[in-house]
Amino acid sequence: MHTGNHYKLKEFLLWTRRDSYWIFFLAVVPTSLYYFLDWKWLAIPWVPIAMIGTAAAFIVGFRNNATYSRLWEARQLWGSIVNSSRSWGIMVRDFVTNHQAKTPLPLDQLQQVHQQLIYRHMAWLTALRYQLREPRSWENMRKRYNREYQEKVYKVPEQEHRLEDILPRYLSPEEENYILAKKNRAAQIISLQSAQLRDLLQAGLIDNFRHMALEGVLKDFYNQQGGCERIKNFPYPRQFASINLFFVRLFIIMMPFGMLQEFGKLGGWLVWFSVPASLMVSWVFNAMEKVGESTENPFEGSANDVPISALSRTIEIDLREMLEEKDLPPALQPENNILL
Repeated sequence: MHTGNHYKLKEFLLWTRRDSYWIFFLAVVPTSLYYFLDWKWLAIPWVPIAMIGTAAAFIVGFRNNATYSRLWEARQLWGSIVNSSRSWGIMVRDFVTNHQAKTPLPLDQLQQVHQQLIYRHMAWLTALRYQLREPRSWENMRKRYNREYQEKVYKVPEQEHRLEDILPRYLSPEEENYILAKKNRAAQIISLQSAQLRDLLQAGLIDNFRHMALEGVLKDFYNQQGGCERIKNFPYPRQFASINLFFVRLFIIMMPFGMLQEFGKLGGWLVWFSVPASLMVSWVFNAMEKVGESTENPFEGSANDVPISALSRTIEIDLREMLEEKDLPPALQPENNILL
């Protein structure tokens, strides 16, 4: 997530510069042939190009609107995770008590139970964000211009540290080994939470009503995880992404020929103004296509992702404060205006 006022024009130009080189080349070649070899037949009437441009503009707008919806849904899901996590913290702290316990626990052991349930939830957050950062074949972070921007500007926390190094902060060695042996680790952590709630119910540390309420929060976590997995594992439909790319590229290729028709009317060397004109118009369409592409997958580790690492850290700070802990981790800060 970009935390500044806006991206700088310099960043956009550097990000799209390789495409701009090709656009410049596509504009210079027909203009040179038109001017030096007098190939006037290269000039194409503007009407068919404008029709293609209109279609490209519609499909680009449709795609950008749809990809923004994916991003916004992802942000809403993580907003729900934040709220449900805080609810989980206060419910664990206030529902799990000795009030109806068959064998009351000493205060320190009761606090240890609270810590187990809350720390295991932080393990769920950790496992979930690592799963969401796993690459998919349709994602765009492997492309050269995206990878180059990331290497120069920011780092993805889940790529800097292994899950195996983080989980021991929150789980016992037995639970860690159990979870790491599973495929969907986040789902299995919630299963462990439910199993402990069942044991607490049998011990009388929670009653039936409170047990149902806590299980309801676990159900919410499953729903929220499922929503994130739906966005992660189902790409923006490839047919729409493909036709968007085809239309934009066709328009960019034909643009210089239409500009020759318009600037050729000026006569003489003024036809060379078609080169910067083609470059500017084509760059606008290419940049819009790139923006839609960069918004498609809100968990892939791009500069426009939902900041799930920062949100997880915020939740961790809130929950550990509920446990009255003092040695809290710092909130994650933006790096070059990029917060992940």
